Amino acid sequence: MSLLPRTAEEFSSAEYWEKFFKKRGEKAFEWYGDYHKLCGVLHKYIKVQDKVLVVGCGSSELSEQMYDVGYKHLTNIDISETVVTHMNQRNAERRPGLTFQQVDATRTPYEEASYQVALDKGTLDAMASEEGGALARGMLAEVGRVLRVAGRYVCVTLAQESVIRLAVELFVQLGWAVRLHCLQGAAEEDSFALPVFVLVCTKFRQPMATPLLEMCLGEDGAPTRLAQVAELLSAVREHQAYSVLRKRLRTSTDAGSSPSLTLCHAHTGLPRYTLTVQDCPPGAKVPRSNHFAIFIVPQGSDTAWLYSAAEGRRQLAASANFRRLVVAAMHRNQEYEDMQAVQAELSPMVMDLAPPGMPANQQVPFLSVGGDLGWREEVSRGVSELSGEFCVENVRGEDGALYRRLVFLSNAALVQSESRLVSSNSAASSHKKKNKKKVKPAAAPSASSTCLSVDSGFLCCAHHEVMVAGLAMLGVGTPEAKGAPLSVLLVGLGGGGLPQFLRDFVPEVTVEVVELDPVVLQVAKDWFGFRPDERLTVTLGDGLERICALEEKGGRLFDAVMFDVDNKDSSVGMSCPPAAFVEASILQKVSRLLSSRGVFILNLVCRDSSLRTSVRERVSATFPTVLSRKVEGEVNEVLLCSRGASDTSDAARFLRSLRQAGGGLQGALVSGSRSETSRRPHIDIAELLKDLKVETS
Repeated sequence: MSLLPRTAEEFSSAEYWEKFFKKRGEKAFEWYGDYHKLCGVLHKYIKVQDKVLVVGCGSSELSEQMYDVGYKHLTNIDISETVVTHMNQRNAERRPGLTFQQVDATRTPYEEASYQVALDKGTLDAMASEEGGALARGMLAEVGRVLRVAGRYVCVTLAQESVIRLAVELFVQLGWAVRLHCLQGAAEEDSFALPVFVLVCTKFRQPMATPLLEMCLGEDGAPTRLAQVAELLSAVREHQAYSVLRKRLRTSTDAGSSPSLTLCHAHTGLPRYTLTVQDCPPGAKVPRSNHFAIFIVPQGSDTAWLYSAAEGRRQLAASANFRRLVVAAMHRNQEYEDMQAVQAELSPMVMDLAPPGMPANQQVPFLSVGGDLGWREEVSRGVSELSGEFCVENVRGEDGALYRRLVFLSNAALVQSESRLVSSNSAASSHKKKNKKKVKPAAAPSASSTCLSVDSGFLCCAHHEVMVAGLAMLGVGTPEAKGAPLSVLLVGLGGGGLPQFLRDFVPEVTVEVVELDPVVLQVAKDWFGFRPDERLTVTLGDGLERICALEEKGGRLFDAVMFDVDNKDSSVGMSCPPAAFVEASILQKVSRLLSSRGVFILNLVCRDSSLRTSVRERVSATFPTVLSRKVEGEVNEVLLCSRGASDTSDAARFLRSLRQAGGGLQGALVSGSRSETSRRPHIDIAELLKDLKVETS
């Protein structure tokens, strides 16, 4: 490969090729694969009796090998006098009918419509590199002139985007049919990994009014019809990216990166599997035979930390104890028969991702949890003007229980809201019994056949549990606070699980929820059992505007203000809340909205360490007392902030007294249940308060 041009401009010069072939000498230079690699697709489009013009033949053995298997009507042209002389001398005795001529491919002496096929192996790539592609356009125009009606231009190319765009757009304008075959990528020992493409353009008597663009995988793959040139170029980029990734994976390992790729359905183009590669770190003690395995993530579990987070996948790979583990997640809105069918579907692909040094005949084990595929059922889909497309789905958790989720498809790996489901015909007291029962995939209930209700006493999100536990700072459930009203302002509704829990279990509480998106409110009502009443109200509008309006109006104070609102701007390293919600001016307004004993509770999700530090500094500057608790396995961190100064000099004593107050809160939640679906809340306040930290300014 050291003989390849160092710059693209070199490809276009006759002087370069003179120098190139003199240096190359007798050894044949094979552009992008030899005859044995290309013969399948060439025989498909070139008949033995066809007159073939080989454009830019070089010293390739392709014409010689085609001649030997019966193609006797080949005319080979090249711009290099050296190569033409050499090839004529090489074939004078063995192949007297095989001719080589020094001809400029942009100005040939041949008559119009004199050939059935023009065969090009790398010449288009070489000529298109000149600025503007003038040489390539001249060559393609000459090809169009010498080809008969129904004749084909067959071009072997690496399909660089500028090159393939030039050719395809030109032939589409001429009204020709265009088909592109993607062949297997270069062999592992080759120093480049780009796949080889074969472009086949067919000339029509009457130009086609509507472009005919097709893509085929392999020499015999069924053609996929594409509507626009841009779609074809996108498909080319995807195949090239996959080939480069495959080359990297087959030649090296890297425990620090987790490359992933999506496998789409061949006919619909819809995503079907996402494969993420995780290598074990160097020095890991892995059995010599444990080269490679595939782990099938149960449906509905793909958002779990173990499978969706990089650290989780590293932990999964370490426990599986293979040199390389591929984590395969199934996509929603797709049907999967059983584990055996999934294995059969993935098996042809997996060896492309095997680690270097793996024996060719090594069997690849498929791993899973419990041996089944899990279960997922989409029950609703819609579009929000503010948040984009969303779906509501029922899934079976690894604990055997059923859950309902709201997922915005712009970030399908993130569950926006989640609630546990129970049968409406079952008594709340049977929840524990149900949780122990394993539900088989075939027996998984359908939303249309079984009446399911949301269990309002079960908070699926761990940060919601911490936010509830933060009410211990108000003394809820203690003798001093008995009978005292409690007012909460919550910004961010989601599925409504948190505000419903507060309304159903916290004594004497009134909750106002501020939600920006009316579609989210409707989804909460339709699918998550959200039922506002006089103690639980919803204000539709911007949370910041509501805070400013309440503060400006004055007179109304809250015992707790909670922020649980996501950030739609994914370019910021903080996904909850939006940055404007933690500006100093807004935090001061929140402080003025709190009663004398009030607490501000913030769900903070921030991957940017400097940004997180900045937010915490602003919070500490506004609130004298700040407690924090990280959510295990998540990025979430809940800040509990009091506007009143507390004696935190002895942090251990302060936290001990707070945990004692937590006992009162636990009792109040249990005794105050007003839920129709749950007799008691499934929450352990003492456990939640155990890992609190006192923050120092």
